[in-house]
Amino acid sequence: MMGHGDIDQLITMLARLPGLGPRSARRAALALLRQPESRMLPLAHLMERAATSVKTCTLCGNLDTVDPCHICTDAGRDRGLICVVETVGDLWALERAGVHRGVYQVLGGTLSALAGLGPDDLNVRPLFERIEEGGVREVILALSATVEGATTAHWLQERLLPTGVTVTRVGHGVPMGGALDVLDDGTLAAALTARRSL
Repeated sequence: MMGHGDIDQLITMLARLPGLGPRSARRAALALLRQPESRMLPLAHLMERAATSVKTCTLCGNLDTVDPCHICTDAGRDRGLICVVETVGDLWALERAGVHRGVYQVLGGTLSALAGLGPDDLNVRPLFERIEEGGVREVILALSATVEGATTAHWLQERLLPTGVTVTRVGHGVPMGGALDVLDDGTLAAALTARRSL
């Protein structure tokens, strides 16, 4: 690897980030090092601030500088509609799309025997507490279309059934602009199973 000491450590740390391999990490490190005053130092300052100011929302599991988070305290949100997601990244994606005006529950993962994640490892207690408080009409399960996502959705559906709350699941299948011949078998099967009348 090119460089020594601090440069190697910087590249190694960058390579640990999702989506960055060793080559991408070297390019990112080089871009930062070429302009340390305008890129590296402001980034380091912002990262230090975020490390001390960002916290996990005790209500939904989102990341924010306040607890409860801005979404949970937004008076314009429909608190009777809770969207359950696996990660904060999923929550951010839905917020970017602007399609959900309710609140969220971030599970922090899915049930997975292989990864050793059971029900006690998921952040579900706040969800059931909100349902017990009343006013929740619908819980939307926006979990990934994987075996673990389906298992988690089924487990949640069984636990939510006695509460009387409507439980729905996001549609899975052919994406907008997707061609059938490039989709995997599971996606095609989900698309045909979830078909609806026009």
